[in-house]
Amino acid sequence: MNQMSTEPAAEPSGPTGPLSASHESATQAALVHPSRQSPLRRATSTVLRSRELAIVLVLVAVIAAATIKTPSFLFSSNSWRDLLLTPSILILLAVGQAVVILTRNVDLSVGSVLGLTAYLTGRLFIDHPGLPVVAVLMTCVVVGGLLGLVNGLLVALARVPSLVITLGTLYIYRGIVLTWAGSNRINASDLPDGFQSLGTKAIASIPFLFIIAMAVLAAVGYFLYTSRAGREMYAIGSDPDAAELYGLSVRRRLVGAFVLSGALAGAAGTVFAARYGSVSSGAGTGIELQAVAAVVIGGVAIFGGSGTVWGAAIGAVLLVTINRALPILGIQDFWQQAVVGALIIGSIVLDRVLSNRRQRRLLKARDAS
Repeated sequence: MNQMSTEPAAEPSGPTGPLSASHESATQAALVHPSRQSPLRRATSTVLRSRELAIVLVLVAVIAAATIKTPSFLFSSNSWRDLLLTPSILILLAVGQAVVILTRNVDLSVGSVLGLTAYLTGRLFIDHPGLPVVAVLMTCVVVGGLLGLVNGLLVALARVPSLVITLGTLYIYRGIVLTWAGSNRINASDLPDGFQSLGTKAIASIPFLFIIAMAVLAAVGYFLYTSRAGREMYAIGSDPDAAELYGLSVRRRLVGAFVLSGALAGAAGTVFAARYGSVSSGAGTGIELQAVAAVVIGGVAIFGGSGTVWGAAIGAVLLVTINRALPILGIQDFWQQAVVGALIIGSIVLDRVLSNRRQRRLLKARDAS
């Protein structure tokens, strides 16, 4: 009986043999090595190259110019409070609007949702005395979310452009407010003192309403950055068709984005009532355009897929601050609107330039590989 040979078998040559030197070098080149930079250096580099930093610098320049012209703009008893308190409502709307725009859509109904829930806030306090403020806030958030759900279902299921759908619901929701409120007005005397104090209350000189806006901003920003659903919204905005072919829940994410936008608009309605203490049927008229402008100025791509809610919030603060600072600088009303328009156009043009540059860089890297 033949014994089994203990000599090693000869390695096959040719394509099935050992890796060639060129193949080994190509494999090593394809390996992804971790960055040798420290986490602090990487974070610093990211901040310095971010669009948000540029917006912050513009904001600081506007505040500095207005303060040099009129020192009371920043250095007075109420200046710091007003600087933070005034943008609080717009920040809430801009955060929700940013999530919708990230998915390559837009929600034009947020101003009407704000007006409806602001009036609802007053009616709840009038018709149900003693109702807790938290219960009123949650009711308005739920109502706003339901109105956003209507938008989302029409956009996702009927596949009608969001611009058309939300333009229609803008008039429908505003018509509901006009029919319900008529010529009536919610006055400060109709609201409980504890609720009205929210509009002026501060913690360590920081307005309470601004703290609420920052808490919402942090929660939504964390959701978009860490959760799978948040990353999928970015993917949908980058290429909806590719996202659907990949198997992402495109319709569900779109509906979720509109529900979030509506819910934050509902919360903004309650904040509006607390801030101003007086609500009429025209509350929130035109603020939807300010929300879109804040998002675009904040670096969120109008074509979806890129940007942050942090940038949208900074854009909201910049927009409100510009509206306060330009009259102090002696700029006429026409030029005030022109400056805002120039910022919007400049932001869109810059976004397209950066997007085209990234695309050329990717194509060049692909051709070189």
